[in-house]
Amino acid sequence: MKSITALFLIFCFLVPSALAQLKFAFYGPSCHRAGSIISTVVAETFRRDPTITAALLRMQFHDCFVTGCDASLLIDPRPGRPSEKSTGPNASVRGYEVIDEIKRRLEAVCPRVVSCADIVALATRDAIKLAGGPSFLIKTGRRDGLRSNPADVNLPGPTIPVSASIGAFAAKGMNVDDMVTLIGGGHSVGSIHCSLFQDRLNDPAMDRSLNAQLRNTCRAPNDPSVFLDQRTPFVVDNAIFGEMQRQRAVMRIDQNLALDGATRGIVSSFAQSNSLFRQRFAQAMEKMGTIGVLTGSAGEIRRNCRVFNNGR
Repeated sequence: MKSITALFLIFCFLVPSALAQLKFAFYGPSCHRAGSIISTVVAETFRRDPTITAALLRMQFHDCFVTGCDASLLIDPRPGRPSEKSTGPNASVRGYEVIDEIKRRLEAVCPRVVSCADIVALATRDAIKLAGGPSFLIKTGRRDGLRSNPADVNLPGPTIPVSASIGAFAAKGMNVDDMVTLIGGGHSVGSIHCSLFQDRLNDPAMDRSLNAQLRNTCRAPNDPSVFLDQRTPFVVDNAIFGEMQRQRAVMRIDQNLALDGATRGIVSSFAQSNSLFRQRFAQAMEKMGTIGVLTGSAGEIRRNCRVFNNGR
């Protein structure tokens, strides 16, 4: 009897993912202004701060790669109840105020309709386009999760070996091509603190002029940041893959993508063709956005993206 009960419980947890049905224009009948409201807020923010693209890309990745694309990362920690935000890897994630403003405007016209998980996905998509990246459609209908536990957070770090990164992505249903595309594309507009790439500064193979430049920057106090893509740091494009080939990648994992036999060919293909990169990046972003989604009656539609509806 216990085994039957256990199987039933497992089935209940698997069903929402197995039956997940996202679709295009999900909010057409219920909130036809959702897309324009999200686009407007993202555009307003981008005009003030073009680094918001990197921030939202990181936010979506850090959300989807934990318990799925369920906005669990957005939950604020409370006394005695930490959340995913409480963990080290998420300490520097930013852009939450953009999601808050979008949610505020949506709740004013379509209360309890548009999920925080969909807001993250759509806002990131719009920010990518504003930064010169590809324009693409994504399916919506995600619902917000009911769990945000720091114990669930196990994200790939900047020095992760390529083989381990391949395994981490495979565990989320993503292949090697997806991995190279998302890492390179995400890092094309990203930045990193000096304390997190000391291993590269000590690598004799690194481009000498870049090494000297970075060492000079990193001498400043308060752990300064540098761009991961030294050529086009505000544009989502293929330039970073050429940098990888020239030993000018700042982050260890980026450099290793150009050296490892499993990924070297993909890096070369993207370095040679921005159109190929744009096509694959759009496809990989769409795919990542479907990881572990909740749909139907699973989860909830939060009134406030930072708090579960029950206030807990």
